[in-house]
Amino acid sequence: MGTLIQELQQDEKSGVSYKNTLLKKQVLEILSTRGNATLADLGRQLNVSTPKINELITELMAEGLVRDYGKSNAGVGRKPNIYGLEASSAHFIGVEVKRESINIGLMDFSEKLLKIELDIPFHLENSNESLDQLCTKIEEFINSTTVPRDKILAACVNISGRVNHKTGYSYSFFHLHQEPLSEIIRDKIGIHTYLENDTRGMAFGEFYSGVVTSEKSVLFVNIDEGIGMGIMIDGKLYYGKSGFAGEFGHIPLLANDIICHCGKKGCLETEASGIAITKQFQARLQQGATSIVTHTVSDVAKINLQHIIQAALNDDMLAIEIISEAGEKIGRGIAAIMNLFNPELIILGGALAETDAYIRLPIKAAINKYSLSLVSTDTELRMSSLGRKAGVMGACLLARDKILFIQ
Repeated sequence: MGTLIQELQQDEKSGVSYKNTLLKKQVLEILSTRGNATLADLGRQLNVSTPKINELITELMAEGLVRDYGKSNAGVGRKPNIYGLEASSAHFIGVEVKRESINIGLMDFSEKLLKIELDIPFHLENSNESLDQLCTKIEEFINSTTVPRDKILAACVNISGRVNHKTGYSYSFFHLHQEPLSEIIRDKIGIHTYLENDTRGMAFGEFYSGVVTSEKSVLFVNIDEGIGMGIMIDGKLYYGKSGFAGEFGHIPLLANDIICHCGKKGCLETEASGIAITKQFQARLQQGATSIVTHTVSDVAKINLQHIIQAALNDDMLAIEIISEAGEKIGRGIAAIMNLFNPELIILGGALAETDAYIRLPIKAAINKYSLSLVSTDTELRMSSLGRKAGVMGACLLARDKILFIQ
């Protein structure tokens, strides 16, 4: 008999042996999502006998995946043993690909982020050279860790645009080959690789390791160079039929003739995305407006979104005004989505969320103005607590859950 991971990946999906494999997988799922447990706890949750759960735990301990953490301190009388994941037995790589940088992290089995590197220089474009550079950056990160490669079970790469997480194809970037992008990266880095949309990855990270407490229906709004939405329903990512759900930035909300990069007109992104904000900011400066940004960046064409965000945080009136106008439009879009989904919680994340009240208050005002009052009073609005780590954390968690077939 092979290891649990090998057993899960076998083609044979029936018989006593596979049922045993699924039970062991369920044990890991419980320990990873609900924390340490006794044999009795696990037996009740899986509805199996004590001898059976003891057999499963013994096998998982032999594989080094589960550890006996000693006696419980709870209750009176004989203390049962507590079992939990062996943190060092498995590791996962999470990669977030942005337009001008990459974020990469390494997580152990206990969800501890052992290492993270943010803003690794990189230029995203639909070319083989850019893909090779991405794989090289991932390889360099892996080689910089002290974890043996055979202890890294999986990687997940989050990238913007249309992604089919089941097939591993990207339809916005690196669609230059017949093979799925996930398989190309896997072959280059030598680690089982999954592909996910960047915003869904952020939503997943925030849901399981961020600002979410007990809420089950959550919308994560990624306000960055583009605008996206990750939808969590009953604690699970919602993909839609083809895996493209959440294209919030492309709802036709605006009455303009600006052609979006998707080819349509009137998309929310044409006036409220980070790219649109940057263009508006540059245009206003060329028309004679003033900003502290020009004290450090003399060439208006070289001003980027981070310059504008930092200016807003330093009370620059032009930056605050343009960000506020974008926030009002985003809030109108969120109000429409709220009326459809009636979520418990909406989370604001991405680069523009760093401006905090400057983006949050106009969004909140527009939500109050345009959504049904019965809906808005039941929905909380929170800022991301993971910030720039949300994408990496989500990618690591997705790599773990996908390789173990948890999700």
